[in-house]
Amino acid sequence: MVTLAGGVDERLARQIGFLVEIDKLKNVERMSVISDASRRENTAEHSWHLAMCALVLADRAGPEVDIGRAILMCLVHDIVEVDAGDTYIYAPDRSHKADAEAAAADRLFGLLPDELGAELRSLWEEYESHETPTGAFAYSIDRLQPMLLNAVTGGRTWTENGIRQSQVREKNQPIEAGSSDLWMLASGIIDTAVDEGVLAPD
Repeated sequence: MVTLAGGVDERLARQIGFLVEIDKLKNVERMSVISDASRRENTAEHSWHLAMCALVLADRAGPEVDIGRAILMCLVHDIVEVDAGDTYIYAPDRSHKADAEAAAADRLFGLLPDELGAELRSLWEEYESHETPTGAFAYSIDRLQPMLLNAVTGGRTWTENGIRQSQVREKNQPIEAGSSDLWMLASGIIDTAVDEGVLAPD
């Protein structure tokens, strides 16, 4: 193995170290399957897809949403899964998630030079709280993307895990705060999935 960042300044060495560390996201498998249903997606793929969703669906965001910042949130929001792993949205026990991800944020963003680490952590925290218009939009995209994959794979992960209509509606309700148009789309997906028998009714 070649020694990285040898002979360079400390700042660059830390930046390179962080970039190598987050490559591990490619090994974090999610529950969602990719659109051809051939395999599960990984977190790095998910983050890229979210960023593209934010870019392409920017016209469905409110005028107060900073799309550039939303795209950055989409790229940064799951970096913590390098340490914490992915927690399925419909898992019966998600109580450990917040603490595990906060500890991961401390370590991973701490690898960067102070002001850069603080900037990326700020993006992550804004996404997590989803209290700003931009954070709410990024969060809504994160809820919508797995629904799209379920829609085009015949409800694959819904049927595999015995998920019901009320669960999907409850977990994805935050989409509405980010975009009323995208919530209309999501609601239509849910209704159609029930009608077509790929999502269990209540």
